[in-house]
Amino acid sequence: MHLFYTPDIQPQHKAFILNEEESKHAVRVLRLSVGQQVQLVDGKGGRYAAVITDAHPKRTVLQIRSVSMDDGKRPYYLHIAIAPTKSIDRLEWFLEKATEIGVDEITPIVSEHSERTIVKLDRLHKVISAAMKQSQRAYLPRLNPAIRFANFLAGSTSGKRFIAHCADGEKQHLSHSMQPGESAVVLIGPEGDFSPMEIQLAMDAGYTAVTLGDSRLRTETAALMVCAEIAILNK
Repeated sequence: MHLFYTPDIQPQHKAFILNEEESKHAVRVLRLSVGQQVQLVDGKGGRYAAVITDAHPKRTVLQIRSVSMDDGKRPYYLHIAIAPTKSIDRLEWFLEKATEIGVDEITPIVSEHSERTIVKLDRLHKVISAAMKQSQRAYLPRLNPAIRFANFLAGSTSGKRFIAHCADGEKQHLSHSMQPGESAVVLIGPEGDFSPMEIQLAMDAGYTAVTLGDSRLRTETAALMVCAEIAILNK
C-alpha cells in the first residue's frame, strides 16, 4: 500500500489534504484515484489508514478510516554522532540504510580530522523521509545541525555513551556492552579517526571505547554496523 509522510496530521483529524508535492506524486506519478486506500505517517509513530475522496493533483483529499499510535516503536533509543564524510553521497547512503534498519537521532559532528565541516540538511532530510516511506516505518529519525565535537560532548545525551575508534588501547565489543532495551549514543569519527586528544576528552566525559571488529571500516560502514548490531541485539 502506498505511504505518504504527513507531519502535520493529528489523531483527531477525520479528513486530511495532501500538500501539493504529495498530491502531485499521488495523482500524476502513482495515478491513484478516488476510492483507493493509502497510509499516512506523521514521523512520530502515528499511522493513519485513509481513502482518497478527491484525487486532485494539487490538493488530494483523504478520509481517515483508522489511527494507530506508537506504530513499530522500538524498546531502545539510538543516537549516532557521525563525522560527515567528504563525499556527501556516502553520508546519504548511511542515512538511508540506518533509517531502514533503525536509528532515532543523527548528529553530524565536526572533529579535528573532519574532511567536511558544512552539512546542508534539506537534502539529507529528504533522503531520510524517503527511506522512512520506502521501509514503511512510522518514525522519522531526528537529524540535528552539525556541531563541533567538544560542544557535542558538553551537551546532554541519554543512555550509555560509546566512542568507536581505531587507536590502540583497551576496548569493549559494542554488542557485549549493551543489553536489550538499553539506549545509547555512539560517536563515529572521520576517515582519519578521532585525534588522541578527542578520544581522551570523550573518555573524560564518560564515554566507553568500543570496537566493531578486526577490520578497519569506513566512517559510514562503521556507523551502519552500530545500527545493525543494536537492532540484532533487540530482536
